[in-house]
Amino acid sequence: MNTKLCALFAILVSALGTTAAEASRKHVSRESSTDWFGNPLSGWNERPAHGAGGLGARPAQWCGWWMRTQRGGGPEYNLASSWRHYGSPSAPQVGAVVVWSHHVGEITGRAPNGQWLVRSGNDSGRVQTRARSLAGAVVRM
Repeated sequence: MNTKLCALFAILVSALGTTAAEASRKHVSRESSTDWFGNPLSGWNERPAHGAGGLGARPAQWCGWWMRTQRGGGPEYNLASSWRHYGSPSAPQVGAVVVWSHHVGEITGRAPNGQWLVRSGNDSGRVQTRARSLAGAVVRM
């Protein structure tokens, strides 16, 4: 019976044009709501099996990892606080990296209320831009 199931699985896999290794793992991304086979995902805890653009797997706390997609840098920059050493100290300005104790983002503009618009990854589980206070933050260029 086990041999028949293996043979059936091999036929199914070859019909789909994937290898057994590819079929045995999910390819999941934040932008996708289904796995390779069209099955719905259970939630936002899924992470890519492979890194995006050679960055390695996205960690659970991924704002630093996302910043690497924008600015480069090695895996040590997956940790938000590591961005305190990026570039040089700067005054707040468009294009600057802003680093809080547990979060990092980039300044994209100024809000009408005077706060800075900051785009960052893992902001409520997604990439988004919103007005933020820079109180307690370090700004780098």
